[in-house]
Amino acid sequence: MSSNTLSAVLEKKIRQLCLSDFPCGYGSWRRTKSSTEGAETEETDALLDLLSCSHSPWMYDESWSPQAAALRQLAVLTPESLQTDFIHNYFSTLRIVDEGVLVIDDGLLKFSKLQELVLSANIISEIPAENLPSSLKILELHANRLSSLNSLTSSSPPHLQYLGLGSNSLGSHEDVSHLTGRHWPRLVCLDLSDCEFQDQQALLNALSTLPCLKSLVLEGNPFTLASCYPGFTVDSLPQLSFLDASWISPEERHRFKGLAEMSALIVDRASATVSVGRVKGIPDPMKSVDENTPEFPVVTFSYFVTYEFICLQTPVNPKLDSESKFDTAATAHVTEDGPSDADIHSNKNCEEERNKPDTHNLLVCTEETRHDSAHVSRHSTSKRTWSECMNFSGTQTHIVRDLRGFKRFLNQGLYLRIEEEKVLSWPAISEDVTLAKPSRTVKDKKGRKGKESPVKSGSTKEKLKDKKKKSVPELVQDTPIRRIIGSVHVPLQSLVKRRQKVDVLCDLGTLHTQSEAEATQTPEKNLGKKIKEDKKEDKESKLRGGSGTRQKSAEASKGKGKGRKQCEMDVLTHSSVSVQLEPVTVELSVELEEWQSAREAHKLMLPQQNS
Repeated sequence: MSSNTLSAVLEKKIRQLCLSDFPCGYGSWRRTKSSTEGAETEETDALLDLLSCSHSPWMYDESWSPQAAALRQLAVLTPESLQTDFIHNYFSTLRIVDEGVLVIDDGLLKFSKLQELVLSANIISEIPAENLPSSLKILELHANRLSSLNSLTSSSPPHLQYLGLGSNSLGSHEDVSHLTGRHWPRLVCLDLSDCEFQDQQALLNALSTLPCLKSLVLEGNPFTLASCYPGFTVDSLPQLSFLDASWISPEERHRFKGLAEMSALIVDRASATVSVGRVKGIPDPMKSVDENTPEFPVVTFSYFVTYEFICLQTPVNPKLDSESKFDTAATAHVTEDGPSDADIHSNKNCEEERNKPDTHNLLVCTEETRHDSAHVSRHSTSKRTWSECMNFSGTQTHIVRDLRGFKRFLNQGLYLRIEEEKVLSWPAISEDVTLAKPSRTVKDKKGRKGKESPVKSGSTKEKLKDKKKKSVPELVQDTPIRRIIGSVHVPLQSLVKRRQKVDVLCDLGTLHTQSEAEATQTPEKNLGKKIKEDKKEDKESKLRGGSGTRQKSAEASKGKGKGRKQCEMDVLTHSSVSVQLEPVTVELSVELEEWQSAREAHKLMLPQQNS
């Protein structure tokens, strides 16, 4: 007998009850009327206590059946009755969960009085109905490998009242045809959660033939993401009392009354609205700008939020500016191909971006998402200049018809990131050379003030002011330099379980500006340079030799050692001072559309049908 058959697992469980060993069964430990009292015998009550005491070494696993504990007590009270047939017929409930059962063999028929059979989390791919006892009333097959119901409905148990088929690869039209009253005349509860049913109307037409159906679980199927669920289900199955473990109230039935008659308007499509709110915690990029910075180029920073979402149609009602259209090609060039030749600063930005682990993970996960599910497109909010709290108020509604792909997308989650756009602006080439050239620094201006007379300098200032008033330079912008400054994964699995809306405050951690990162690296570079110069001087002094030179070099090395230590202390002090930065947060909400009444459905769908 194979060890992965159901009967083999059951026989092993029964053997582990030790019905013939102490304290059960016959043996010298049992005190009978004919036996004399002695130290080796125990009273019946004492033997029963050994079975139930929590500290007893004879406590065995009895969770797989409520009858297991009662059977052990019988083995103490009346061991003579424990024949093989009696043991098999004694069980009415068997719960074999996550035991690696592969095959339901005919050995199960020995349990002729079995009423409840739970086989969740096994690796069963086929349910031969001829191997199921006819007395069965409850059959639970949650999280197995079922892909068809053909073998189960060939000769289904006639008294079955509960059937659990959740988390299996079921959903074909053939499977729908097997869920009718002809196969299950007494079925009261049916669990089809987390399967792959997509055609809601076909499934409900089949389930409407079940005469005794009172409780139905459908959450987790692709069609439950559609806007018409659950209203269409409630009105199509008037005999239902519970849907997805929730009681159907009379008021709810009244709201959806007539929706089943509007089947011509029903379309299995989902509508999801993604809203991006306030962003906080981004450091001010202009905070550490030097006063001596030249007037040109003019540097401007702007920020926007991008996310990837499944979308098989053009988003409707986009509340975004025309400038917020995301340039996928430009960003792909920066993030993947490295720096562009537009500006030297872009090289630094690209190096920083390649060093960010979150960005790399984002790109990898995005590629996996594209392979596993339907088409994923990138969307972005409008651009905002820096402020401590930037309110984007970006909202997009996405219409999705591939409900199976939509379910996979929600299970994988959404990837969101904040991007920074840096633009350098230069004066356009013109006849006015003074304005075209970059202006002098503040130090140059101060030096020239000392040489020139007050009257002359004042007159030149007035002339420059007059020239600027007459001709304001036209600025020409370089190619925008974009970098990802933070990314985060947003789980959306709860939407698959019919939670209508997800509100989340995304935490991207603390960020540092580019100038702060360079400032922390500068002392370390200077220290390394100084150490190299000291070593070079020491080598030269050794080659020259001489007592005088040795003495001088010793004194110099002492001084250098002090300076080196001082420099090291400065670096350590600089690195040990940490600035407490506020974490970057983004407000995000994803909401599924759900019809609240038949009247609302008619208003929404009729214009689309006419168009």
